[in-house]
Amino acid sequence: MARHGRALAASILLIALATYAQNAFAQDMSELGPAPRTDNGRFDNWAGKLPHGKPSTRLRFLWEHALGRYAKRTGAPERIANDGKFLRENAKQGTPTVTWVGHATVLVQMDHVTFLTDPTWSDTASPVSFAGPKRFVAPGIAIEDLPAIDFVVVSHNHYDHLDLPTLVTLAERSPDTRFFVPLENERLLKNHGIENVTALDWGQYAEVGDVRVYCLPAQHWSKRSLSDDLKSLWSSWAVVGPERRFYFAGDTGYFEGFAKIAKALGPFDLAALPVGAYEPADMMKHSHMNPEEAVQAAVDLNTEVTLAVHYGTFDLANEPLDDPPKRFLKAANTQLPEGSAWVFRVGETRPF
Repeated sequence: MARHGRALAASILLIALATYAQNAFAQDMSELGPAPRTDNGRFDNWAGKLPHGKPSTRLRFLWEHALGRYAKRTGAPERIANDGKFLRENAKQGTPTVTWVGHATVLVQMDHVTFLTDPTWSDTASPVSFAGPKRFVAPGIAIEDLPAIDFVVVSHNHYDHLDLPTLVTLAERSPDTRFFVPLENERLLKNHGIENVTALDWGQYAEVGDVRVYCLPAQHWSKRSLSDDLKSLWSSWAVVGPERRFYFAGDTGYFEGFAKIAKALGPFDLAALPVGAYEPADMMKHSHMNPEEAVQAAVDLNTEVTLAVHYGTFDLANEPLDDPPKRFLKAANTQLPEGSAWVFRVGETRPF
């Protein structure tokens, strides 16, 4: 009788564990999607149309950058050599790691998958290779030295985030690599021969191996040509597995979405948050975070570790190249636990 009771208890425990495993991803996403649209069918933010500063501010910004006033600044992040050997071997070993390739490009290994965020290896963030914002520091690892990439997430269609030459190279490197994009970006990739593409709305997810890939809100905008404003969606992303939870903000202003994302999918083990491209503030403040806002976003997200990204790589804004990480660490010292704010050298890898 006792033996029967122990067997019954064990069976109940196994059923409970199986039920927990099946429901581990069962989160309430109702507050997060779908993305709003305007009456003419274009995408919108929760806050509505974002202001982009006074016309005089925008004209001066474009004129000064066209003249190259900011193109020879010093203070770019230090770059260290990364030949990818550890990362290729670790793809089998399974240690959770994050590597900053530069700008918003990070390589993450967790829960037996390897993926990239907004991969950009081009020398310019531009529709043409001979003009546009130039790179201050080379990518932290050569694209040919990467481990096998299971999937890629792209946050939106701006040239410093959706880099078609890089995406085509990754697709040619392996047809098994999946590409996740927000709605209406899939056509651009397919028109360039990338077929393994999945487009998602805010609040939707897809599964890869043991993880779920969530498309989530962001406060930004989209434009890639003269007439396609807001026709494609922008997003942040979360990758949630049995052992780790990772969040990538993409490109965004500070907004209420961080707290809502944490409520649905947090707490996170690691969040990669943009800390740069905030000057001139009149032009940038609604679509980019400054370092202090990024720290507040980390608090809202309930993340154990925060990695600063989206600074010091391309000629995109007016602040000094080394200002974002300094301000980020200063703000983190008063608001985040000691050691939880990470500023990497380009090419650096750490376990998390």
